[in-house]
Amino acid sequence: MTTSSRTTAAHQMPASVSDSAATRPAVRRERQHASAALTAALLGFFVVTLDAVVVNVTLPTIRDDLGGGVAGLQWVVDGYTLMFAALLLSAGSLSDRLGAKRAFGAGLVVFVMASVACGLAPTLACLIGARFAQGSAAAAMMPASMALIRQAYSDARTRGRAVGIWAMGGAIASSSGPLLGGVLNLVDWRLIFFVNVPVGATALLLLARTRPSTPRPAPFDLAGQLTGVLGMSALTFAAIEAGSRGFANPAVLAAFGLAVVALAGFIRAQQVVAHPMVPLTLFRSRTVVITVASGLAFMVGYYGLPFVISLFLQQHRGLSALATGIVFLPMMLIGLALTPLSARIGERIGRKMLIVAGLLLMTAGLAAIGTLPATTSLWLLAGLMVLVGLGGPTVSPPATAVLLDAVDHEKAGVASGVFNTSRQIGGALAIAVFGGLLSKPTTVVTGVHTSLLIAAAVLAATTVLALFLPATATPATSKE
Repeated sequence: MTTSSRTTAAHQMPASVSDSAATRPAVRRERQHASAALTAALLGFFVVTLDAVVVNVTLPTIRDDLGGGVAGLQWVVDGYTLMFAALLLSAGSLSDRLGAKRAFGAGLVVFVMASVACGLAPTLACLIGARFAQGSAAAAMMPASMALIRQAYSDARTRGRAVGIWAMGGAIASSSGPLLGGVLNLVDWRLIFFVNVPVGATALLLLARTRPSTPRPAPFDLAGQLTGVLGMSALTFAAIEAGSRGFANPAVLAAFGLAVVALAGFIRAQQVVAHPMVPLTLFRSRTVVITVASGLAFMVGYYGLPFVISLFLQQHRGLSALATGIVFLPMMLIGLALTPLSARIGERIGRKMLIVAGLLLMTAGLAAIGTLPATTSLWLLAGLMVLVGLGGPTVSPPATAVLLDAVDHEKAGVASGVFNTSRQIGGALAIAVFGGLLSKPTTVVTGVHTSLLIAAAVLAATTVLALFLPATATPATSKE
């Protein structure tokens, strides 16, 4: 073939073939950006979840080292979850305004710095203060991580599977947290916070390889920010202090009253301000309301159980931190094993059925453990906790995917903030209320039973609510 004939043949090549060859590098780059964004988001979810669970098994050692009673230990846990919950709503809208990439990166830097401060804390007050800073940074990271996934994967089916992979970060943290905490506690409990440094550095390197996020400018909702933070802070403070001071204490009553007034002010502010950080129109969606409720109930059981059982096993049964972590291992491993499959299972049986089944299993597990005698075999206890562990892959990932599919791309950050706020409120209130029930050594066993039965009741009610989720068809193609 002559040169002229080859040139003619090239000109006669179908346009689709030529265009396909030209777009391959762009498609490859887009996939690389998406993979980097997903991995960075996964690592962010890992450290955020790890710091919510790893501290539970080290609480007795922290008390021996830094002092403080049960109320002080509650603040070590809830100082983190309180700021997480209080700032998530603002963080969701901040993610939209700054762009998910910038918001996630800034939150991750602060989180790592606060983790170092936790590890170096000389007093319990310093540790609690550093935990507040950690929670604030985690609040910035969570909605931004979900928004990163939303912008990286436009196809609904692919996005659902990406959410399942993202959830692996939380599942790995949940599964390794108790055991990792027990192992590191043998050396020094402070090491549980230094783990975040190399993980955070890796996530930042990956984040640098993602494509820029498009910001969505919006005025700052000062009234909503102030009333939201004040209301949730007052509510959590009242719930924690009620355990040690009693519900009739003037400070507790004042905090509850302040919470009611502030939260009423928050709702009113969202109705009248020009640019609310949480548009109330979001809650016109039945899907949004039910997934938000599911997130709250899930955390009541999934985070309330480790807090209660960790203190029970170490203070009442005399187990070490490492042995306590081993008891939790089957519960956490089942979540780790099934989380990668949650998206495909949801595609096969429907996300609605998967969520309902997960909530039902958690209800059964918590109710069963809540009626066990204090001398129950540890193997039986570990086996029943597996039912609660099944809630990890069967509730959280499909609920997240259902929520993201139900909102527009522009509202992904705000919706993520609302969803994760409900989760953190559930966790914070569970620790606060359950800690109060365990505050007296003479009533620990009764407190354990009462706490777990309360959690079972919350999940049972939410299971009924989840039956009203719209049936979800298999997401074969993008809706965009």
